[in-house]
Amino acid sequence: MTTETNIPSLKSLEYLPYIDDRGQIPEQFQGKIGVYAIFDQEKVLQFIGYSRDVYLSLKQHLVRQPQQCFWVKAQTIERPSRTILENIENAWIAENGNVPLGNSQHKEKWTQPIDVKVIMTPDEQANYQSPTNDELAQIKIIKNVARRVEAEILTELEARGLQLQVRFNPKLKEDGLLDLK
Repeated sequence: MTTETNIPSLKSLEYLPYIDDRGQIPEQFQGKIGVYAIFDQEKVLQFIGYSRDVYLSLKQHLVRQPQQCFWVKAQTIERPSRTILENIENAWIAENGNVPLGNSQHKEKWTQPIDVKVIMTPDEQANYQSPTNDELAQIKIIKNVARRVEAEILTELEARGLQLQVRFNPKLKEDGLLDLK
């Protein structure tokens, strides 16, 4: 736990595996308010964020950016304080020497639902844009694209040993979006 005057350096915190040997993400952050830093396989900082439930945020980021989430460092606090959380986030970014891509050019990839429309295959795009399709046919096509992308993500996470139940919000699929329920 920390106070505003006691901001731990990012370097001083321990690297925790994003997916542990039991196939779980760090359960000690369930329901905890805090700031977290996410690192890739080579321990290069990818994203810094803060949350009212660090565990849920880590789960969300893992689904959105599975190839970037291998290590995590986190600092929790007792009571919600946006000022304290932002101060820690800013201190860690300053300590890093530059803004991680996940906090700049790629922020939407880390913080917004996955938009499957931008990752449609050429065949899926042609099928979706076919003039013979009505709105219902387009919704069906986009839902199938969302299911394909979902299956790819789940396969990748399973290959990494994730044992955690991951459930996507089915209502968002017809809008071409993937996000956890």
